[in-house]
Amino acid sequence: MVPHRPFSRAADSDAGPSRATLLTRIWTEIGGDQSTLREAIPVLNHVGSVPLPARTATGELALASTAAAALAAGQGIAHLDPDRIAAAYQSDRVLTIDGSPPPVWSPLSGFWPAADGWIRTHGNYPHHARALLSALRLSPDADRDEVSATLASLPREEAVRRITSHGGLAVSVQHERPEADARLRATPLIDVARHGDAPAADRSPADPSSPLTGVRVLDLTRVIAGPVCTRTLALLGADVLRIDAPALPELPWQHLDTGHGKRSAILDARDPAMSELLATADVVVLGYRPASLERLGLAPDALVERYPGLIVAQLSAWGADHPERAGFDSLVQAESGIALIEGRDGAPGALPAQALDHSSGYLLAAAVMTLLARRAVAGGSWIARTSLRRVAAELLGMPRATAPTGSAVDPSRHVARFDVDGVSLVTAAPAIPGTAFAAPHAWGSDAPHW
Repeated sequence: MVPHRPFSRAADSDAGPSRATLLTRIWTEIGGDQSTLREAIPVLNHVGSVPLPARTATGELALASTAAAALAAGQGIAHLDPDRIAAAYQSDRVLTIDGSPPPVWSPLSGFWPAADGWIRTHGNYPHHARALLSALRLSPDADRDEVSATLASLPREEAVRRITSHGGLAVSVQHERPEADARLRATPLIDVARHGDAPAADRSPADPSSPLTGVRVLDLTRVIAGPVCTRTLALLGADVLRIDAPALPELPWQHLDTGHGKRSAILDARDPAMSELLATADVVVLGYRPASLERLGLAPDALVERYPGLIVAQLSAWGADHPERAGFDSLVQAESGIALIEGRDGAPGALPAQALDHSSGYLLAAAVMTLLARRAVAGGSWIARTSLRRVAAELLGMPRATAPTGSAVDPSRHVARFDVDGVSLVTAAPAIPGTAFAAPHAWGSDAPHW
């Protein structure tokens, strides 16, 4: 085993050591074969820089995360294309539906000056937008100017308290906290543990180009990170069934951006059919708040106890220490200090992609694949966990530049084209070399069974 060594933060450092160290840590934590890693590191250090210009090492994080997934899939990394990785991470900028880009950001999502600093809100989902306006005592049709004027009159902590107490989503924009981040980096980036015994279950396919053929994956995730994980597993041949609750419709564009190769069904988590799906699944991927999963009887520990041999991959925004707290990539960037690092002239900014989301998805997918291989030999039930906040701490510990470095790629050069129920869809091509997406199914269009 290679011991965990946090990165030191240094300006304008060479990229090579950070990517190799990060991939070594990832691969060791998920139990990957060490001879595979030794062969991969020299190759990785000759891959070009991923063009995601930022002060933080966003491109290096993206490269190590996708390299881990490619290695776990047995695809190798010699043909990793940095431009294609950048396009995959910026998929929301590539996406067009019948020739038009979707409205990715709601008018109520963004940075707002408060009386004593900045806050960041997330209002993409209608119920979050309604909660935000209600919290500020504004009418349901209030515009950005009214929201801005109200927030400018409030201290930022008071604004955040009001919004979150009404079920909305907001955080105070904070400076980085090196000691807190160092404590997070002393914990695993992907926490993997065996839970109980179960017979070995080998699902080795005949076709190495589709290494997950025959593996059943139950997808209980939303938004970006979890769906990127399950989209990657579907890309590699897994039978992925995404389940959404009847009362929680997904944003249509968001599903088309991350639903490739999956079936999509609507089912209440308390329906007996959910137990039938779980009993015959190989993998469950969870992306809801830990406390919500607990209330539904879907907490990882409960699942592996009821269904021996199950592999559970869990993603949350803030980690297991904050089970009730909801969040998104943009909010974690704001509160962790990334937004102020990437800003200018005192105003906060953002990473060039939802990189915490995408990296978390690839990291969890890599963990799932190595755990399938371990289960085939040693059996057992397994749980893998990470969080957007833990990934943010990793990024904050990597070498940093004094100004955004490199030039951006035109993501529209790396696309996949589909027809989904008569809708013309253009999305980003997969980041893993030698693979091709299957078209997304329309959201909720499938039956809830394997």
